Amino acid sequence: MSSNLHPMLNVAIKAARAAGAIINRAALDVEAVRVSVKQTNDFVTEVDQAAEAAIIETLLSAYPGHGILAEESGSEHGAKDSDYVWIIDPLDGTTNFIHGFPVYCVSIALAVKGKVEQAVVYDPTRNDIFCATKGRGAYMNDRRIRVAKRTRLQECLISTGFPYRPGDKLKAYLNMLGEVMSQTAGVRRPGAAALDLAYVAAGFSDGFFEANLKPWDVAAGSLLVTEAGGLIGNFTGEADFMDHGECVAGNPRVYGQLVATLGKYSKFAGAGDKAVVRQALQDTPAAQEPEEGAEDNAAPAAPAEKPTLKAKRIKAGESAAPKAPDAPF
Repeated sequence: MSSNLHPMLNVAIKAARAAGAIINRAALDVEAVRVSVKQTNDFVTEVDQAAEAAIIETLLSAYPGHGILAEESGSEHGAKDSDYVWIIDPLDGTTNFIHGFPVYCVSIALAVKGKVEQAVVYDPTRNDIFCATKGRGAYMNDRRIRVAKRTRLQECLISTGFPYRPGDKLKAYLNMLGEVMSQTAGVRRPGAAALDLAYVAAGFSDGFFEANLKPWDVAAGSLLVTEAGGLIGNFTGEADFMDHGECVAGNPRVYGQLVATLGKYSKFAGAGDKAVVRQALQDTPAAQEPEEGAEDNAAPAAPAEKPTLKAKRIKAGESAAPKAPDAPF
């Protein structure tokens, strides 16, 4: 990397490379890695923990007065009241890693008074460093990166993440996924949100959306996207999304079109939009009903509302037009 990087970003890159070395060494014999289960389909390995320890040691050696928010250890390390907080995911894509599926990364961001100012996403299998300093642009290795220029949604490749924990609203997600699939050139599910955001920043994909995300999944990637000329927010398009648990990103035109599709599925959607989604879920064929005992996955029941004209129009449009509509741009 070039020598004129911000000093704090240089330290973050050093920390990411130290974690990547641990991950790559373990990947040579992934069968020997000890795995434990945090909850159903949510895994942690000794590699996550060793990589996180290496990152924290590197960061706190350089900046002992800074705070830490890390996926595995939370806030137990670092200063408790600092304006400077490092937000760390030592191994995003653990499920991929333990299967030997080579899509995972290290994600490190520095938030100053709650705003992300430094970001590194490191892909150890390809030795790619994506990094950004607020106001200075985003880079992949030594090359400046920009979001893709496509504006017609039907030409766009969109990445996403599937719900995988019990209680995630699977039926609503499948409806949302169906809408996006019908409007785009393709949808991918690589399995590491931080890397998905880095790929949006680099223009390798045109957009990304996922629910049930944590700050360490999206902190670094969010700065990469905005410094590469893109937009990122929650499903209704609010920019202050970090703690909202839902995220959509893309170039400004793609972002706007995705928000138009995804907004009604947001937990921040208005009552009318939520009624539309509830109605659509009730109209879902029985084949897509969740298995017995999986009622948690259904949208929560709410008082019945009269369907609005908007609701009727959307329903009629969906049933009458299996062909993807032309994008508005």
